[in-house]
Amino acid sequence: MTTLPTIFVSHGSPMLALQDSPARRFLQGLGNTLPKPKAILMVSAHWETAGGAAVSLAAQPATIYDFGGFPQALYDIKYHAPGAPEVAERAAALFEGAGVAVVRSAQRGLDHGAWVPLSLMYPDADVPVAQISLVHGATPAAHEKLGEALAQLRAEGVLIIGSGSLTHNLYEFRGQRVNAPAPQWVTEFEIWMKEHLEAGDRVGLLNYRQLAPSAVQNHPSEEHLLPLFVALGAAGPEAQARLLHSSVEHGVLAMDAYAFN
Repeated sequence: MTTLPTIFVSHGSPMLALQDSPARRFLQGLGNTLPKPKAILMVSAHWETAGGAAVSLAAQPATIYDFGGFPQALYDIKYHAPGAPEVAERAAALFEGAGVAVVRSAQRGLDHGAWVPLSLMYPDADVPVAQISLVHGATPAAHEKLGEALAQLRAEGVLIIGSGSLTHNLYEFRGQRVNAPAPQWVTEFEIWMKEHLEAGDRVGLLNYRQLAPSAVQNHPSEEHLLPLFVALGAAGPEAQARLLHSSVEHGVLAMDAYAFN
């Protein structure tokens, strides 16, 4: 069985599911560039749990609309992919084996950080999906270790996807159009991340908040970048980063995507 890469995607606004953009078109083609996985293990910026990781064992995960004020067409979307409870249980066992506290959730569905990109990547909803959580308040290094615990799933046909946003400061959103240009503080951070990812500078990346230009301005809170560190950790210590896509939406959301293998 082919060992799969791990992936980080930026999911941007929920409107990505409906509104044409370069990032949307990229995601629509991404699934066809990858070997068909047995299952997907998704870690989204929109599920955080305190004290440890959580895994969802839902056999038929519901589509969660964890947002408000959007067009009805967005709430009409249902992503009916089957769950992957066996994969979720395997992830839980790997966490426990690595000394990571874990909670099993029987019914937790897919939030928009999961179903929006998946509905574009795998629109037939024919790949089983399990979701795991971020650990609230934990560091990038702690999330890299979460990924490390899951690394062997790649050789078992499981595609590990981190879904967040390379930049995510909604306090700076002023109703900019989807194709508004990025300010310098977004562009500088995007370039720094690319350089350090492609150089394999794990130490620098784990300390991005102190080292990268405008890091705190781009991420007032860290949850939208932490899925990248899970994907990075799951790819192994020698993994190479490959930029798959780069664009910016609404000026402040860098939509970069990376593969690690």
